Amino acid sequence: MIFKKKKIKVAVGLSGGVDSSVAAYILSKDKRYEVIGVYMRNWSEELPEIKGCPWETDQRDAQLVASQLNIPFYVINFEKEYYDRVVTYMVNTYKNGQTPNPDIMCNQEIKFGVFLDKMKKLGFTKVATGHYARVAKEGNEYFLKAGVDNNKDQSYFLCRLNQKQLASTLFPIGEIDKSEVRRIAKEINLVTATKKDSQGICFIGNIKVRDFLKRYIKGIAGNIIDMDGKIVGKHEGVEFFTIGQREGLDIGGTGPYYVVSRNMKTGDLTVTNNADDEALYSKEIKVIDTNWINKPKLPWRGGVRIRYRHAIVNCEVLEKNKGIYIIFKDIQKAVTPGQSAAFYDGDKLIGSGIIKE
Repeated sequence: MIFKKKKIKVAVGLSGGVDSSVAAYILSKDKRYEVIGVYMRNWSEELPEIKGCPWETDQRDAQLVASQLNIPFYVINFEKEYYDRVVTYMVNTYKNGQTPNPDIMCNQEIKFGVFLDKMKKLGFTKVATGHYARVAKEGNEYFLKAGVDNNKDQSYFLCRLNQKQLASTLFPIGEIDKSEVRRIAKEINLVTATKKDSQGICFIGNIKVRDFLKRYIKGIAGNIIDMDGKIVGKHEGVEFFTIGQREGLDIGGTGPYYVVSRNMKTGDLTVTNNADDEALYSKEIKVIDTNWINKPKLPWRGGVRIRYRHAIVNCEVLEKNKGIYIIFKDIQKAVTPGQSAAFYDGDKLIGSGIIKE
């Protein structure tokens, strides 16, 4: 008697974009898997700054893709969880004078948090997304690896995942590049084949962060001060600026100006018009809330990325004064508190921490 091997049940997060569409296609053609598509509705409030309702378009496109691939399709509402765990975190971090990355928190708490948990309870073994990243297993340990397309690698946004989450995750397009994803989508006539990549805040849409924050933060207004202590302008909210920022300052004179520091008590925003000002550079920083996917023995030497698309630079990570510190081999510009510093050992992302100072 021949027994058929039971298929692995996979829930693919269909966002309505081309990447997740092709990820679902690849899995649907693999006989090892039983695949469904799921659209996560995390934000449906209409914002006057955004034309139309992006979630309605995305949900429709996700459903059309599932129909084209002949896989079951479902919609799950995570709006409360998204607001409580991502939007609230984002707003509070800005209020505290730091610059968060909501996409990282969304991955930790929503896509690979409540979504993964719900799918596991429903009997699914794996979840999959259209991230440009890879999961590898060596022995009993899982590793998060960069996507092969260096220009699209999204491992940084996954830096707060853990062993349990990686064990239940598939990244079907991590082994191919963006041009190949587009080619596949066009070849099989997916409705998302020529759809532009999403921009702006995760799930909310193409809205400027400052405009979104103004809905929740009154803003501590104050003076814009140069390095000599001279008032060169005014601003309506110190929370709306980030270290190294030069857009939106609206200062006349010899520019451009760059934000050096923010005073959350007085509202003063200190700027410099010297792009090479030493005040913009850091040799050593402290990180908190470290998340080790594969913890090395400290001190450790390797690479670190201090924000998305920033080059991976050489550093030493060590423990001192009961904290974790990063010492850069070469000084780095505009290191921003609130952002994540992700540690790389070659193409493996082994952990991360939130930049404190």
